[in-house]
Amino acid sequence: MQLNKKIVIGLCFTSLLSACSSAPTKTIDDPNAGRYQLAQDKAPQNAPDLSKIENAHPKYEALSRGGNKPYKLWGKDYHVLNTAKGFSQRGVASWYGSKFHGHLTSNGETYDMYSMSAAHKTLPLPTYVKVTNLDNHKSVIVRVNDRGPFHDNRIIDLSYAAAYKLDMLKTGTANVEINAIYFDSPAAHAIAQSHDNNVHFIQVMATGDHNKATIIQNKLLQQYKVDTRIVEHDKIYRIQIGPINQLTLANKLLEALKTNGFTGSYILND
Repeated sequence: MQLNKKIVIGLCFTSLLSACSSAPTKTIDDPNAGRYQLAQDKAPQNAPDLSKIENAHPKYEALSRGGNKPYKLWGKDYHVLNTAKGFSQRGVASWYGSKFHGHLTSNGETYDMYSMSAAHKTLPLPTYVKVTNLDNHKSVIVRVNDRGPFHDNRIIDLSYAAAYKLDMLKTGTANVEINAIYFDSPAAHAIAQSHDNNVHFIQVMATGDHNKATIIQNKLLQQYKVDTRIVEHDKIYRIQIGPINQLTLANKLLEALKTNGFTGSYILND
């Protein structure tokens, strides 16, 4: 079947080529190499302190407009699950990094290798999953917003930050178990959400255009009357709102941002 524009961009250029490796430097031939500055994927040279990056915060989210239709790739049909409820899977995880940093994911968001995100072939987008490294028992929570990996023996492709926290960067792959964290309604999420007093920020978006980042920062300041900052690393400018002292308040603001078009927003710790 024909894929829509967002799926073509995010799937065929991002997830497909990002998810086909068993090592940090990917060796698959890339027929669309001209789209990226790097011919092969690799780890970043000057990564920030990843120990400060929080797990993704599971919450109820409506399905993305892009990335949730059946699709066909390399002659194989893939059918997206109707729900992530009760989903569990064991297999091999890989990760993707610098080559795809700043490009679009399958649901039209911007891939940030320093966020807690992941790609999966059939889970609804977005879905929150707990990923456990079965070799060292370390666990992370990530938000699935991309498609891949497209090797039969791989079940999930993790962001660079998530792979770091699972201690699998050197090996490139790991045996993992993934379990979906599912809320069937906003009310169910509100009941499950615990109160805390940590300091949170909301990352609204990432862009390689500093002028665009500044314009959006000023727009957010005027609209929401909350402190906003721009964090730069590797020429990617992240627009973040905060600090916010309670997760409940952060989630309310997050919902407002998503309603107003910033669909790729997510919560992180300072």
